[in-house]
Amino acid sequence: MSENSSLPRRHFLQASVASLGLAALTHASLAKATIVGATIANSAIVAAARAGLERAGSRVARRDLVGVADFSQPSRAPRLHLVDLTNGAVQSLLVAHGRGSDPEHTGWLSRFSNAPGSEATSEGAYVTGGYYVGAHGRSMRLLGLDPSNNNAEPRGIVVHAAWYVGPDMVRTHGMLGRSEGCFAVSDSDLPAVLERLGPGRLLVAGKV
Repeated sequence: MSENSSLPRRHFLQASVASLGLAALTHASLAKATIVGATIANSAIVAAARAGLERAGSRVARRDLVGVADFSQPSRAPRLHLVDLTNGAVQSLLVAHGRGSDPEHTGWLSRFSNAPGSEATSEGAYVTGGYYVGAHGRSMRLLGLDPSNNNAEPRGIVVHAAWYVGPDMVRTHGMLGRSEGCFAVSDSDLPAVLERLGPGRLLVAGKV
C-alpha cells in the first residue's frame, strides 16, 4: 500500500481518537455536574434540617439527626432524607404521600391538608414518638408541632411500612402508591428509619 493510500486511514484513526477523547470529557463533565448538583441539593436539605431544629427549639430533645421529607420531588424519587448533623451525611429513601394530596395519582403532591378525613399529607414539623405495632406492623407515632399539622395524632399520622413503596413499584408504575397521609416507607427501609429517626427527633415535611 502506498503512503498516500494510508492517509485516509490515518485521518480516520486521528478523528476516532479525538472523538473518544471528547466523549470521555463529556462523560466526565456530566459526572462532575451530577456530583455538584447532588451536593447543592444535599446542602439545601441540610439547611432545611438546621432551620427546622432552630424553629422547634426545646421541643425536640434529640438533635443529632433530622428527617426531611421533600415533597417538591415526585414519589419515584428518594425524598425522605435522614440528615446526620454530626457529619453532614444524608441518606435518602423512598416515601409515599397521601392520596388526598394527589387525587389524580400523578405521583406528585399537589396540596397539603391538616383536615381530618382529608387523607392528605400535612406540612410542618413533627416530633417522633414511641413505637407500637398496629395495622401496618411496627410503626412510630408523630406529634405535629405546627398549626398546619397539629391534627397528626387524632388523624393517626405515623411512620410505617407499606407494600406500595419500593423500587419495584417505581420500575413497574413509575411512581409509588399513596398512603392516607402517613409517611409510608418500604419494608426494607423501615428498620433503618425507626432506628435512626426516632423517638424524640424532628421530622420536617414540606417542599424544600
